[in-house]
Order: sequence, then C-alpha cells, then structure tokens
Amino acid sequence: MVRSLEELVDTADPSYPLIERWVADASIAVTLLPVERRAAEATLLALQVTTRSGLGGLAFHTGGVLVDGGWLRVLGGGSPRLARSLVSWNQIGAPQVRMPGAMLVGDDALGGVFAIDGGAFGNRDGKVWYMAPDTLEWECLDMGHMDWLHWTLTGDLAGFYESMRWPGWEAEVAALTGDQVISVYPPLWAAGASVAERKRAAVPVEEMWQLQLDLRRQLAQSDAQA
Repeated sequence: MVRSLEELVDTADPSYPLIERWVADASIAVTLLPVERRAAEATLLALQVTTRSGLGGLAFHTGGVLVDGGWLRVLGGGSPRLARSLVSWNQIGAPQVRMPGAMLVGDDALGGVFAIDGGAFGNRDGKVWYMAPDTLEWECLDMGHMDWLHWTLTGDLAGFYESMRWPGWEAEVAALTGDQVISVYPPLWAAGASVAERKRAAVPVEEMWQLQLDLRRQLAQSDAQA
C-alpha cells in the first residue's frame, strides 16, 4: 500500500532537527543544500519512508549535504549543486534500479560509494557499506544510515581518507560539480606512487560508476579463472 505525503511527514518525532544540530556541531565545512518543495515531496513519496528516518529527513528538507568542502556528498532531494537525488541516482521507478538490493546514499570525491544494504550484501540489515576506490571492494561500516550520517558530520574523515588525499586537494574538490568526481591515474587500487604524484582529472560520476562496475567484473572473472 502506497502511503500518502501526510502519512510520511512525521511532525511528532522528525529526524531533521537532530541533523541540524549535528551540522552545527561539525568541526569541518558542511553545507545543507536547499530543496524545492515539489522535488522534496516527490522524493519522499517515491522513497516511501517517513521523515522520522534520517533518509526521509534528508530527502524532504535538503537537496543533499556537502561535507568537508564537498569531499563527501550525501544525497537528498536534489539541488542545482547536487542534481542527483536519492530517487534519480538510484533510478527508483525505472525498469532497473541502479544497484538491486541496495540504496546508494552518498559518495566521495574519488568515486568511493556508500550504500545501504537491502539484500545486495546478503544481510538486509540496513547497514551502510563502502566501496573504496583504492580496493574496489565493498566493506561493511557496521553502522545504520543515521549513525553513518552522524559519522560523516562529526567523525574523523581526515583519518579515514588519510591515504587518499594530497596537498591542495581542497581546491580540486571545490572545482567539482555534484555530478563529477576525480579520476586518478594510475588508479588508486594499482600499486605505485602516492596519489599526489599521480595524474588527476575531473570526470562525470556516471562514467566513474560504470568504469568501477566493469573493473569489478573483470577482477571477478580473473579470480574465477585463477
């Protein structure tokens, strides 16, 4: 049964005031992007989650969140600065969703992807997983979506990404649009020089997603043949 907008907007215990407090307490640059009312309503209806959840709160009240100067992008209802919404990027309502059994909820400037497990990883427990660009492997972060969101805003992102950053990364990331990531060559998963010494260029996030899918398929085939 499809729930109406009135059923999905939780006025008794909404998540968004808590999210706003986390943003206010953040020690890094965080931008809550605005969302048009019509887009917010359409996103919430398509997701069919209430605004009591962090997912619903982000979808209904924000166009997304830019964390640490845009290094990490948390998806919401869509905005000119982050046109990919939770619905459009996951292709909800399309003949084929982007990642069956999972919902993509954010990504970083190097193409790392965060996804909620809905069966794709075997558990359907709602934990957030991360596909790291330096391994192309999915790893469980042992956090639900709300805990993950809290971590993105108040956790040690600098420590988490220490091996993937380079002097001056801030300026390169600031120049990206919400639909771009930085491609590194040779890729981070290939042994060699530090990321600071490798070639870097802005590419469409869709291009990076498809490339990573192809690489994962090739690696799986190589492992199967070994």
